[in-house]
Amino acid sequence: MPALRVDQARRIALAAQGFHEPKPTGAVTRAHLRRLISRIQVLQLDSVSVAVRAHYAPVFSRLGPYDRDLLDRAAWSHSARSPRLLVEYWAHEAALMAVEDWPLLRWRMREYTHGRWGREIVRRNRRLADDVVAAVAELGPSTAGQIEAHLQAEPRGPRRSAKREMWDRSDTKWVAEALWSAGVLTTATRVGFARHYDLAERVLPAEVLAREVDDAQAVRELTLRAATALGVGTEADIRDYFRLGAAQVKPALADLVSTGELEAVHVDGTPAYLRAGQKIPRTDRGTALLCPFDPLVFFRPRIERLFGFHYRIEIYTPAAKRRYGYYVWPFLLDGQLVARVDLKADRDANTLHVVGAFGEDGAERARVAPALAAELQTMAGWLGLGGITVGTRGDLAGHLRRSR
Repeated sequence: MPALRVDQARRIALAAQGFHEPKPTGAVTRAHLRRLISRIQVLQLDSVSVAVRAHYAPVFSRLGPYDRDLLDRAAWSHSARSPRLLVEYWAHEAALMAVEDWPLLRWRMREYTHGRWGREIVRRNRRLADDVVAAVAELGPSTAGQIEAHLQAEPRGPRRSAKREMWDRSDTKWVAEALWSAGVLTTATRVGFARHYDLAERVLPAEVLAREVDDAQAVRELTLRAATALGVGTEADIRDYFRLGAAQVKPALADLVSTGELEAVHVDGTPAYLRAGQKIPRTDRGTALLCPFDPLVFFRPRIERLFGFHYRIEIYTPAAKRRYGYYVWPFLLDGQLVARVDLKADRDANTLHVVGAFGEDGAERARVAPALAAELQTMAGWLGLGGITVGTRGDLAGHLRRSR
């Protein structure tokens, strides 16, 4: 079985995710976006907006400053001249994926007939599901609140503990979410970050809705796409990309190896799978700020293996117990994760504020700080902010302040 060194696997991973390619010198176009999605497959959605929402960041990290309206139009609008490119579904966690890939997840929609969570609420409100569908059919794209108002429904459902208050919602909201998970409803648009539900048949092309894919074939295709997006990965790495189960992935991997689409390899003694035809770059390349939900870093065990970078998100950790900060971005410099910064877009002060900056062990601060400052200035300009400010937390903060 062929063997790869960790540094080779790391370069393959970065190339597969698009970091070895130069960023466009002109305006980023819909064609750039389409090609990027075909490569990385998913843009994870998250409600945290302390710097910029998660789905915008991977595009910036790979393509540089771009007009976020480009992504908004691709995801949440449609016209004859500019058809919808992306749709939301559970394609990792909640994520944007290519519209034409919707049929590959029908098996998951069937698993989520009664939703992903709160299934007991949905099961006891079967009539409400019909009422919600009828309301959306009449209203058009609507928030759960608008649907509820239309049905003149009052929030029911027991209150939970204060710590779980974010999960409290009316039965109408639970049912709308379940219908979304089941593929009956989808996201027509977002205003702010509020999802506006509509009937799937009014959002997705008829040919996409009509396409049926055998469950095993769909899982095989998702497994291949995950392996391609990773470049090289263990079974666990590949499973995580689309949140597939071991019983699904094992036969898919065996088949893909038998047909020559994947190659079984070892990475530093660990069994893994290499996308057939994947070249091993000779040099370390790739410089970017990475949000916590970037596809390169969202499976933390893999990043620790390939980069020696221990990374956890600390949003839900009490402030006094956080090691690095609330919303920390790893910094990739010439193919190595060398630092991390806790970022906040301070609109009132018109700055991108670095709450804390931390260098990794062995990283040369005098080299890292100027490169990081340049990336932060670029990001600030992309977000429409006047510049950057640097706080006092972290061993890299002083170097970064002097490098602005």
